[in-house]
Amino acid sequence: MNLKRIHHTAIICSNYERSKDFYVNKLGLRPIREVYREERKSYKLDFALNGEYVIELFSFPDAPERPSYPEARGLRHLAFEVDSLEESVAELKNHGIVPEEIRVDPYTSKRFTFFEDPDGLPLELYEK
Repeated sequence: MNLKRIHHTAIICSNYERSKDFYVNKLGLRPIREVYREERKSYKLDFALNGEYVIELFSFPDAPERPSYPEARGLRHLAFEVDSLEESVAELKNHGIVPEEIRVDPYTSKRFTFFEDPDGLPLELYEK
């Protein structure tokens, strides 16, 4: 096997319009393709970050909640790299998003913080 890179991450949301607004207007991802799949009563919206396809946002009727705390099996979080943690945290706060306190990775000495999407999915900002 010769893996090249992560192609995308798939996210299932509870409220499609709310999550679409969050990822587009608060995080600044660019929609590249949006389809409604009638047979599944489901939207699928593909996002790009800096020209790279990165996230698929899905809506499904009556999708169960995802356990997050205490730590549950499965995908733990999605991390975004940023140049300036202070600037990014300030931007989150301007959008009414309250991140956790900034921490330092004890192995890399890099700074990071966590916040949540509208469904409580843990997201991370990791300073470059």
